[in-house]
Amino acid sequence: MSYFNDDYHYYERRRGILFYIAMMLICAVVGGFVALSAAQSMGLLVAEQPQEGSETTPEINIPPAGDVTDKTAVVAIAEQVGPAVVGISNRDIYTDFFRGEQEVEKGTGSGVVFDPAGYIVTNNHVVAGASKLIVSLADGRQIPAEIVGTDPRTDLAVIKIRASNLTVARFGNSDDLRVGDLAVAIGNPGGAEFARSVTQGIISGLNRLLVTEEGLQFRLIQTDAAINPGNSGGALVDVKGRVIGINSIKIARAGFEGMGFAIPSNTVQEIVSDLIKYKKVIRPALGVYMIRDVDKELAEYNDLGVDYGVLVDPQPGGPSAKAGMKRYDIIIQIDGEKITNRFDLQDVVFKKEVGDTISVVVVRNGEKLELSVKLGELAR
Repeated sequence: MSYFNDDYHYYERRRGILFYIAMMLICAVVGGFVALSAAQSMGLLVAEQPQEGSETTPEINIPPAGDVTDKTAVVAIAEQVGPAVVGISNRDIYTDFFRGEQEVEKGTGSGVVFDPAGYIVTNNHVVAGASKLIVSLADGRQIPAEIVGTDPRTDLAVIKIRASNLTVARFGNSDDLRVGDLAVAIGNPGGAEFARSVTQGIISGLNRLLVTEEGLQFRLIQTDAAINPGNSGGALVDVKGRVIGINSIKIARAGFEGMGFAIPSNTVQEIVSDLIKYKKVIRPALGVYMIRDVDKELAEYNDLGVDYGVLVDPQPGGPSAKAGMKRYDIIIQIDGEKITNRFDLQDVVFKKEVGDTISVVVVRNGEKLELSVKLGELAR
């Protein structure tokens, strides 16, 4: 005989359902902790505090030393390097029949204080033709400046002011730059109204060739940090607040955007050193006119015997002419370094000093000759 109690079976069924629900909740919580731990170990979640063994981005270290942990790199750069960037007003003086002598601003630009003695580097075109130069400092002071020296070939110039308590920028090593590195441009686009404007970008390219009207080549830094009129002569700064270039030119043609160029800091330091010491840049000269580069087509057509090098014409009375070089000689080697084109030739010669004696291998009428040339000084 069986005994059946409806209330009892209802309670048992209800307890079974609650039991399973509780078990499911417990499993869900435990599973969540397991998943969380796995995600953290795989780097899928960002913890508020770095875990042991994890790598974090190092803090910037910008001179002068300071606590910049609560600032972005660009903010720290603007605060610490910005005051070393000055405004430069190029002024001319003319005489008006009714008003007498008048002073007018011909143009504006930027400059960078790089020496506590008051030396400022800028672009040559910023100061060219000036009757008077006025430098505007971050603290509001306006001080007359004098031109120390200019180098139109690289579009660099050094001017000097007499002032105390100057913020001085530090140069970095432009040879260490990589495409993609942070780049911050500081300058005065449009003049004093927009003084020490800061724009951020990256290093877009290195060793971009600029060829002057004289055929000389110079290598520039390309950046997409905005460079506008008035930025010329300002600073291009790296993530550590070091000046790695002097802003110079921008491509401003239809269809081009974000293509600015700066003169590398290593080039700048060489130039300003000469300008301070000699009031000009001392460059060695081989004393030749570079007619053209030799290529395979020219070599085959003229049976030159060599398909590389530089076809030259020695300047009358110059170093190469004195050493016996002739018209249409082909320079293929200098001091053991192969010369394939005019840019190789310039690079090798500019690494030398005025007065150095170098070994130059030329091809003449299909035969190799070695000449000993004492370098002269390149005329301005």
